Amino acid sequence: MDARQILTGAFPEGAGELVRYAEILGTRGIEWGLMGPREGDKIWQRHIANSLSLVDAIGQGVDVADVGSGAGLPGLPIAIVRPDLRVTLIEPLLRRSTFLTEAVDELGLGDRVTVLRSRAEDCRERFDVVVCRAVAPLEKLLGWTTRLFLPSGALVALKGESAEEEIRSAGKRLTADKLSAEVLELRAAPGVDPTRAIRVTAR
Repeated sequence: MDARQILTGAFPEGAGELVRYAEILGTRGIEWGLMGPREGDKIWQRHIANSLSLVDAIGQGVDVADVGSGAGLPGLPIAIVRPDLRVTLIEPLLRRSTFLTEAVDELGLGDRVTVLRSRAEDCRERFDVVVCRAVAPLEKLLGWTTRLFLPSGALVALKGESAEEEIRSAGKRLTADKLSAEVLELRAAPGVDPTRAIRVTAR
């Protein structure tokens, strides 16, 4: 089975919305320059599966922020398959935030997904979990996000192979801010590629 079949089978309640979102990414996402022109065939495996790997790392019924949401990754796939969550997509660029607003409307997620056009460091809200994907190295990411999830929440950042090195590079910052970081091994469903994330919490 390909990634689309695996993921729609693993998350049947959200299958229709996942397919529609993949279509939006593969058409308007590419047309608007939010996805690379060669990404059309890789949307399910590279983008949606990668985003959905975070699903089991997020507790029930919490408030989630997706920082630097871009085309809605990882926030929109997570919101689609986890109706118990309230998700805020934080994105500073107008074109991207407009894309997100339209996608949320088309997917019928407006009752629990909010688009906030803002830089993370300017946001004054607090969240239980902050997620992100391909935004910045961990040390810089902490500078932007700690006020969003401390004192009792967590940052869960998709990182892949660079996870341990980023933790080492951010060591002084983690120590100064009394934070603990660990590497998570994650997979959206059996049969799709695994990935890794860094989870940061207060000590």
